Amino acid sequence: MAAAGPRSSLRGALCRQLLLTLVVFSLACEACKKVKFNIPSQLEADKLVGRVNLKECLRSADVIHSSDPDFRVQDDGSIYTASTVLLSDEKRSFTIRLSDTKKQTQKEITVLLERQKKVLRKRHTNETVLRRSKRRWAPIPCSMQENSLGPFPLFLQQVQSDAAQHYTIFYSISGPGVDQEPLNLFFIEKDTGNLFCTRPVDREEYDVFDLIAYASTPDGYSADLPLPLPIRVEDENDNRPIFTEAIYNFEVPESSRLGTTVGVVCATDRDEPDTMHTRLKYSIVEQTPRSPGLFSVHPSTGVITTVSPYLDREVKDKYSLIMKVQDMDGQFFGLMNTATCIITVKDSNDNLPTFRQNAYEASVEENTVDVEILRMPIDDKDLINTANWRANFTILKGNENGHFKISTDKETNEGVLCVVKPLNYEENQKVVLEIGVNNEVPFSRDVALRVTTMNRALVTVHVKDQDEGPECSPAVQYVQIKENSAVGSKMNGYKARDPENRTSNGIRYKILHDPKGWITINEISGSIQTSKTLDREAATPRNDLYNITVLAIDQDGRSCTGTLAVNIEDVNDNPPEILQNYLVVCKPKMEYTDISAVDPDEPINGAPFYFTLADTSLAVNRIWTLTRVNDTAARLSYQKNAEFQEYYVPVTVKDRAGQSATKILRVNLCDCTHPSQCRATARSAGVTLGKWAILAILLGIALLFSVLLTLVCGVFSAKKRKGFPEDVAQQNLIISNTEAPGDDKVCSANGFMTQTVNNSSQGLCGTIGSGVKNGGQETIEMIKGGHQTLESCRGAGQHHTLESCRGGPVETDNSRHTYSEWHSFTQSRLGEESIRGHTG
Repeated sequence: MAAAGPRSSLRGALCRQLLLTLVVFSLACEACKKVKFNIPSQLEADKLVGRVNLKECLRSADVIHSSDPDFRVQDDGSIYTASTVLLSDEKRSFTIRLSDTKKQTQKEITVLLERQKKVLRKRHTNETVLRRSKRRWAPIPCSMQENSLGPFPLFLQQVQSDAAQHYTIFYSISGPGVDQEPLNLFFIEKDTGNLFCTRPVDREEYDVFDLIAYASTPDGYSADLPLPLPIRVEDENDNRPIFTEAIYNFEVPESSRLGTTVGVVCATDRDEPDTMHTRLKYSIVEQTPRSPGLFSVHPSTGVITTVSPYLDREVKDKYSLIMKVQDMDGQFFGLMNTATCIITVKDSNDNLPTFRQNAYEASVEENTVDVEILRMPIDDKDLINTANWRANFTILKGNENGHFKISTDKETNEGVLCVVKPLNYEENQKVVLEIGVNNEVPFSRDVALRVTTMNRALVTVHVKDQDEGPECSPAVQYVQIKENSAVGSKMNGYKARDPENRTSNGIRYKILHDPKGWITINEISGSIQTSKTLDREAATPRNDLYNITVLAIDQDGRSCTGTLAVNIEDVNDNPPEILQNYLVVCKPKMEYTDISAVDPDEPINGAPFYFTLADTSLAVNRIWTLTRVNDTAARLSYQKNAEFQEYYVPVTVKDRAGQSATKILRVNLCDCTHPSQCRATARSAGVTLGKWAILAILLGIALLFSVLLTLVCGVFSAKKRKGFPEDVAQQNLIISNTEAPGDDKVCSANGFMTQTVNNSSQGLCGTIGSGVKNGGQETIEMIKGGHQTLESCRGAGQHHTLESCRGGPVETDNSRHTYSEWHSFTQSRLGEESIRGHTG
């Protein structure tokens, strides 16, 4: 199947799927002869036509030129179409000129283009009528112009099958634009194969239509395979380029360097990419204000840059640019569009702050502090209330003593000069200050200008005199006194002066604070004397100065205070002292124990210490030895034959100046593995009595003496009484065992009540025998002796054996008395006592 070409009036490129049959004739002739190519009647832009051998013609050629602008020749000899080419005639030719500019030689190659001819193959007589051919049904290039004006239906091309020369063939198509959206855009004549378009097409909506063509016999037999038939819509420059934004806003710092990028503008074009229709070019149409021109735009990238280093926000802070974009690479017939670009010039610190005056004067009274004495306004053209405008003030000279401070008023941007330390008229009547000012951020101009980035001004401050009180200067004065100086020792004290006459006349002194009350001060002269003995070791802190606060008062009652720092010079008045009192040494695990000493005196009167055993007797020296450990410690060691016991070891320690002290150490040589074991045993064995325990013991002793005294008195009164045998009178009353209920009570001869319970009786220092039933008759056993102990015997039918309180045996009286005799005797005696009690 073959296809007829499109009408000569159609423009545009053919489809990329076009199969070109290029026949390049390698002419055996001499170089620089004609070269012939067979091409289709129409070629789109940038299509390869063929290749020629340039080096065979002129190897040293450095300039290659085509005489026909529709064709371009590359360095390797490849020939391409520069635009769409329509070969209306059968032939077309052009010349390739080769030049060597160094040798001044030139040669030409003639290129001949001929239209490619269709070759028809005649059918063989023995060939079957409907036998298919493998290469007769192929895609035929086809295109149509976008937005064509018609007339419609518009003929595009004719599709024919080779079989149509001998047989009746019907043609049909399908695909987008036929039976798919957009519907009914294309149709084909059934009999002729002519393909038509019914209406204009927008390439931005449909850029290609992939149709399928069919060839069949009337009886429905397919003469060939379906033929892909792509129809490409050739682009027309019908879309203007459009900026991505209607208004662009950019910022650029003032004083920017030449070529500083401001921003980028960008536009898009809906036409076919990579064609002249979408090759855009940017330009600046107008700048407001017009003069001078400060910006430029790259024609291809749209990058806006500065072309002048003189952007000054203080002159103009905003610029407006009218930007234009045009397709067709900016040619006059290309479509265009515009946008607005607003460029704001940002402030930078390109203006120095300056004082309005070069010199200022101010005054202040002496001894005043925290007062404002001067305000210094400045001028700065930079943007107000920014770091480029805010001022920083610095006192460069004249404030070495720190009397002044300068700060910035945040509202007015003025420099505020204040006095922060009192001035003294007598020392300086005038102070000259040099003050500089700059901004919070560095100056941004060129380096050559930065040497003068600080404006300066002089300020003269006049100090006014005041009638002031005494001056305690220096505030701290020092004096040295030897420790243990005699009471009443005098020495220089504190001195204040009158700043007006620089003397101490008329000034009185008084001590405001003396920690220990050791010092008194002379009211007129300020000299001091000791009122007590100074003890350096008693001062707090010990090794620091002893500070006394002194008040100085002039004749008008004005005063000042100062400190008299007394350095108490140490003397060797304290011997060293051993820190340990009780030591535990575990034998044999511990072979020694260390002791140490301290001396409250100064180091010059302290260590090294010398330790010795104070007792030179053999009892100590044969067991204990002392060796030096360091300047403040010694090692106490024992002999192996020492016994386990507590020792009292006297040790003498002496300082370097000869002061010494002796201390008796309790050393417990213990059989243990750790000293804590012996300490725990010692604590449990030793009982310490408190004051209340001692008082209770004394009260108990007193009570015991009172009891003994009562007993003695009772015995003497009993001996004086008559009417009862002496041996009976000295015996205790023994109560027999009875079956009567209740407790049986009797009074012993010593006057104490005795109570018996459960057939047992107790006496304070007497023995009460037990009554025993003998055949049902009660008997009472009287036993002589008043101070006896009863050994308990519960066995019935046995007499009790009594032993003396002294531990020896006691003889007993074997005489027995009946109950009636005992009763009559006691009743009479009780009656006498009762009468005496009433009469007494």
